Amino acid sequence: MGTNMLSSKCSSFSYFSARRIAVSIDVPKIKVKKISTARLPNRSLVAELDYLHKYIPTTTTTHTKEDPYYSKINTNDSTTSGTSTPNSMEEVKLHLIMDVVADRIEMHKNIGAQRDNWNSLLVTSVNMITLSASAMVGLAAASPSGAHIVALKVSSTILYMAATGLILVMNKIQPSQLAEEQRNAARLFKQLHGELRTRLSLGNPSENDVEEAMEKVLALDGAYPLPLLGSMLEKLPRTVEPAVWWPRQKQKSRRKEELGGKLKGKNGWDARSEAEMRKIGMILRKKDMAEYLRLGKQVLNFNKVLAVSGPLLSGLAALGSCFLGSVSSSWPVMVGVIGGALASVVNTLEHGGQVGMVFEMYRANSGFFKLMEESIELNIAEEDPHKRENGELFEIKVALQLGRSLSELKQFAAAVSSSHEERDFEEFASKLF
Repeated sequence: MGTNMLSSKCSSFSYFSARRIAVSIDVPKIKVKKISTARLPNRSLVAELDYLHKYIPTTTTTHTKEDPYYSKINTNDSTTSGTSTPNSMEEVKLHLIMDVVADRIEMHKNIGAQRDNWNSLLVTSVNMITLSASAMVGLAAASPSGAHIVALKVSSTILYMAATGLILVMNKIQPSQLAEEQRNAARLFKQLHGELRTRLSLGNPSENDVEEAMEKVLALDGAYPLPLLGSMLEKLPRTVEPAVWWPRQKQKSRRKEELGGKLKGKNGWDARSEAEMRKIGMILRKKDMAEYLRLGKQVLNFNKVLAVSGPLLSGLAALGSCFLGSVSSSWPVMVGVIGGALASVVNTLEHGGQVGMVFEMYRANSGFFKLMEESIELNIAEEDPHKRENGELFEIKVALQLGRSLSELKQFAAAVSSSHEERDFEEFASKLF
């Protein structure tokens, strides 16, 4: 009996020991998820990374249900049909031209800011040099004779000669006018970029649209060149001409797709609208464009006077400082001090006042009116109304460009028609400038 009790205690001890060990080494089960390996991108996805193929895929790929990528493509909303639609070559070309135009915008903006900094830095530097030289001449005249007078004399002469050279360079390049040219170029390239975007949104571009876009880019490059040497525009021309930044306008047929197939009848033109546009074009030529050419000529003449006076005054001041102490007369001091002061005033008035920028603004405004007049004459001269721009859209464009509403534009044309002498008509067509 004792033996049985001992064996039962041993068995129970071993049972609890085994249970305790089992509990102590019990490890929670880890759920192993199925690791999914990422698939390599298919050909169409790789083609999207290519610069040109983001516009036009070289092949049209059709996926079937047996294709392992069918389910992935079928879930994409943009390719639910399983077929990619290629773009036309004309759309690709217009996209590439838009990229070039966007790069031109950044180039003109950066260079315009740089040349604006040139103007402000050069004006400040030349004025400080001129006034310092003038102060040296005054100190040399007020001091007794000695070696320091020679030092002041030589220093003032060098400063005046340096100021004269800088003024000549500034008058040649007209940095304020250069900055205005780049601002106009950036604005016009932005306008061209918007036109190309609109043309692509209308769809189905033609080869003529591509050629026209390239001609406009090249015309803008010629009208507003970037380099200073060789192709820089004449800053002090003999005559004032309107700025021309567009290619020679040609007649072109308008497709019905451009206006959603709504071209009917005479394409929005009638005898009354033709007469109104003809009157507006005449006022643009005789009043608006002529007025800005007249103002541009006045500003140009004023700028020429300043361009001659600045280096002449600084040169005379340098001559006066050279003869300082050599003659008993007081004229070297007077010329050296007064000439330097006047040279700084002229330089500030010419370049600090940005006279060249004002001239370029008037020249660009007259070019804007010239472009409007040519567009009006081009549409009216075309006998086939369907080869013109749509009459209603053209009236809206002309009215907005002149800062008027449609009713104001019609009233203005009626007032011009009712006037006895069109040359004596006092109101200008544009209300913007």
